[in-house]
Amino acid sequence: MKVPHIGDVVCAIIEKEGLFLVAQRPEGKALASLWEFPGGKVHENEREEAALHRELREELGVSVHIVQRLTPCFHAYREFSLTLIPFRCTLAEGEPRALEHKALRWIAPDEIPAYSFPAADVPVLEEYLAIMGRTACRGGRP
Repeated sequence: MKVPHIGDVVCAIIEKEGLFLVAQRPEGKALASLWEFPGGKVHENEREEAALHRELREELGVSVHIVQRLTPCFHAYREFSLTLIPFRCTLAEGEPRALEHKALRWIAPDEIPAYSFPAADVPVLEEYLAIMGRTACRGGRP
């Protein structure tokens, strides 16, 4: 059965002092209570980078410097599919606030197993850990 494709979704791996930011999805939304990288849908005729900056202002109240674009990943859930486009970033202005998420956490790579991530985020985590020279480990529910 074919599921609706919601399109391109950008996400940010925001790095700070050896840690990176994860955000807990709110109740009442798809994949509620799982931890993810903040970001959101790319609008029609919007550049990926512009979408990332817009989403991070809306969700966290911050602006970032983009360090690196990682490999986009297609993933199909039972209800929908998406293409996740990850970016490594650093904070340019502001301190992240949970404006749309249940909670935010700065975590170290070795803390990943303590958090449950959506399946679409697992390849992003694995690529990020490989870039950082860490052993890939699956967090939560792959």
